[in-house]
Amino acid sequence: MTKTIPAYQRIKNAILDNIHSGKWQAGKAISTEMALAKEFSVSRMTVNRALKELSEERVLERRQGSGTFVAQQQFNHTFVEVRNIAQDLKSANRDYQAQVVSKRILTAAMLDDELRRKFDIDEVAVSSNTTVMDDSTGADSSSDVAVLYEVKIIHFADGQPIQFEERWVDAQKVPEFIEQDFSVVNTSDYLIAKSPLERGRYTIRALAAPDEIAALLQIAPQSPTLVLRRQTYSAGRVLTFVKMWHAGDRYQFSGEL
Repeated sequence: MTKTIPAYQRIKNAILDNIHSGKWQAGKAISTEMALAKEFSVSRMTVNRALKELSEERVLERRQGSGTFVAQQQFNHTFVEVRNIAQDLKSANRDYQAQVVSKRILTAAMLDDELRRKFDIDEVAVSSNTTVMDDSTGADSSSDVAVLYEVKIIHFADGQPIQFEERWVDAQKVPEFIEQDFSVVNTSDYLIAKSPLERGRYTIRALAAPDEIAALLQIAPQSPTLVLRRQTYSAGRVLTFVKMWHAGDRYQFSGEL
């Protein structure tokens, strides 16, 4: 059974959808608390919670006596700074190329335990508004609905593979993601443009390369790699989860404090 999304979260999601679609633009007022309470059949207290959280996340700006407005700055800049290997290599004056290994659509039944946990699929899998009916039998075929998109890409520096990217994306949030040519379009750039990121979480580990990864990176099996795992959120839910495998002798992470 799927878990019901709380009313305040449904209101937050609807507000974000209106902003992302351009219906409510930066600097413009959104619907009043009273109008939102009537639209969603909830109390003004519930609406107030949704608006308060979006204000704390700097998506909205509440002005005493004037109403609630879409914050000017937050949709001109992503909330989360995401490293982009294409930009990193180009800024270092190195030749960059990307090769798409595979792209596929995943249904809920195709997911492993890790992806189910990351995207909370067991609790919020295929909602009633995405259920598909089989025209010939009238049967519920929601199991055929795309829940995630998967892409696998090799990134090259001066003709040498430097990173292997495995990425999964919420298919409902970014339905046109799978149609992009990721040998030309960068995955991170595309997602940031389509759905501003609110927050993220990542880990970096040193792991021995499995045979498949080693072959893609053109290194010996069990060679050291640096693996970055990152999940980023939009509209209160995980938008994308990515594993980035880096050949240990060709890549390093650095920054300033």
